[in-house]
Amino acid sequence: MLITRRHALSLTLGAAALARPVVAWANAPLSVVATTGMIADTARRIGGDLVEVRALMGPGVDPHAYRQTRSDIAAMTRADLVLWNGLYLEAQLEEFMHTLSRRMRVEALAEALPTHLLRAHQDYADRYDPHVWMVPALWRLVAEELARVLRDIRPDAADRIDANLAAYIAELESVGAYAADVLGQVPPEARVLLTAHDAFGYFGDAYGYEVIGVQGISTESEAGLHRITELVDLLVERRVGAVFVETSVSDRNMRALIEGAAARGHTVRIGGELFSDAMGIDGTYEGTLIGMLDHNATVIARALGADVPAGGMSGRLGLKSARLGGNG
Repeated sequence: MLITRRHALSLTLGAAALARPVVAWANAPLSVVATTGMIADTARRIGGDLVEVRALMGPGVDPHAYRQTRSDIAAMTRADLVLWNGLYLEAQLEEFMHTLSRRMRVEALAEALPTHLLRAHQDYADRYDPHVWMVPALWRLVAEELARVLRDIRPDAADRIDANLAAYIAELESVGAYAADVLGQVPPEARVLLTAHDAFGYFGDAYGYEVIGVQGISTESEAGLHRITELVDLLVERRVGAVFVETSVSDRNMRALIEGAAARGHTVRIGGELFSDAMGIDGTYEGTLIGMLDHNATVIARALGADVPAGGMSGRLGLKSARLGGNG
């Protein structure tokens, strides 16, 4: 009998589900697998010692193109809970996640957000921009959904979960207020944020910036010669002085823009490296969601003309190197 890839996946999931042990909820921490670092960090903050969390995608990993490995499948099928962003962020994992959800608890956290808060995109019919972690007020709703899921699994620990959630929301509010302050110091005419792909749409809406991505909301889209020429024209005509690279996306297109502008007598510099679809290195402040948001707001504001301390909101930025080196 011919065994197709889908049939093999089904057999793997079925066998793993049967072999999965029953957890003693009151004593053992929940085994949680999260797709992105942003979700994993939030789960650790809200779950505390109630959870043991593994992130599938580490620093510099692009979730739009990520495909599950054998070890990923094993980890997810053995977990008590699998968390993913949804909204087509993990595009290559979507079919797998839907199949897995028929056998165990799988939660697409961002899909719990009301659709009127989400950004539609002309390139993707019936899809929404998945980059909701860019704005603390939106991510708060994701955190509240995650807390609801944990309370449902561990109702005996509801008070602890709620206390952790309240502390986390306070931090989100602090970094959101900081971002509004420093980004508001940039002259209005300079509030143009040109990045590798369109991950900062919610950010732009929240803080009053015109956001332009070389690629679309997915890095799977390609930027052709016409798009590069169009953006070089924009840089020259509007005298934009800085563009931004991303840790999880190649800087090839951004270098082409800089070279194109230079050929026309206009100097454009790299304003800094932003965290878009992945956080900083594990163990650094930038390797947390709060640190990621602090970093982005600080780097953008400084590059576009605001007088902002390099250490960011609380002086913690850059205490350990958050840079990843070259991305292909």
